[in-house]
Amino acid sequence: MKLQKATAFALYAVLELAAEPGRQRTAVEIADKYGISAHHLAKVLRDLGRAGLVEAVRGVGGGYRFVGNAKRLTLMDVIGLFEGTSAEADAPTPGEGQDIASGLRYVLAELDAQTGATLRSISLSTMLKLVARRPWESLAAARPARPTRAARRGP
Repeated sequence: MKLQKATAFALYAVLELAAEPGRQRTAVEIADKYGISAHHLAKVLRDLGRAGLVEAVRGVGGGYRFVGNAKRLTLMDVIGLFEGTSAEADAPTPGEGQDIASGLRYVLAELDAQTGATLRSISLSTMLKLVARRPWESLAAARPARPTRAARRGP
């Protein structure tokens, strides 16, 4: 699944703010951490504010803070604010007798349904716990190095 930039920025911001709900963070702080445009992130934060997930605090020491419920809010809730929730394949609807195209559309629809179900099952709180555990580090260490193309060809 490929997310639009605004959706990815929204996930970064919401998770950063939800990690420390009492702390205010500026758009520039978050943008600098992820190497993204502060201007674009500010627009995303405005949308998140309209959705009631973050609150803007004006004045000296201002910024944004998370006001949602991290235990109830899911990744799909955030994604749904910026992406269409029903994924359609880009391919045109196949005509009669196009079994391969119909089969591919069916498989892609199943994958979309599974992806959506997974994203609806992961709360922000659960995601933050996952990030704290860093399971991807043990996967990278356990995975054997892939041989280079030259090594696979042999002498």
